[in-house]
Amino acid sequence: MQESTLYSILMIEPICLSKPPQKSFLEEVSAKSGQAIETCYQCGNCSAGCPAGFAYDLAVNQIMRAVQLNQKDLALNAQSIWLCLSCQTCSQRCPNEIDVAQVMETLRHMARAENRISQKNVNSFWISFLDTVRTFGRSFEIGTMVLYMMRSLRVFTDVDLAPNALAKRKLGLLPHSIPGGAQAVTRIFTRFADRAERERRKP
Repeated sequence: MQESTLYSILMIEPICLSKPPQKSFLEEVSAKSGQAIETCYQCGNCSAGCPAGFAYDLAVNQIMRAVQLNQKDLALNAQSIWLCLSCQTCSQRCPNEIDVAQVMETLRHMARAENRISQKNVNSFWISFLDTVRTFGRSFEIGTMVLYMMRSLRVFTDVDLAPNALAKRKLGLLPHSIPGGAQAVTRIFTRFADRAERERRKP
């Protein structure tokens, strides 16, 4: 072996050994979702029962397969993860008891963290809903819709439904009062945000 080659190996090897092994995309999603995604054998039950599947660009089982094959871009850029209704039909039908809806939710969080938001309006509604929960301790429908319309610029979205909903007392003009509840929920949001920031700063 030439001296220069031996020198290169001796210099590079310690650096390689000092770097922790990088998790695969499958390992990362499995750890964050708490699901054994590798046990999915593509039976298709999740896709067959999905009520929103007609609007998906990738079927649910295709999303699961993309994760298994470490196809991060394919999974996180899919519109399907934003259109998922979280109805749990896929989870209930999985013969291997994988909480598929939890996997979809995890992928949605991961995509949002990397600013891969393929459905902007869905994300706007999600943030608007969480803002009202954070402020009032529970959902405030009219507040959610006002924030959503401001963020999405869809000013007349479902306005025609408001009179009937108000007449049937399905929409409250004021948020419900929860003694001490709002502060407790706000603390939960703060604790989660702090944990997320610590995770983000990890090397």
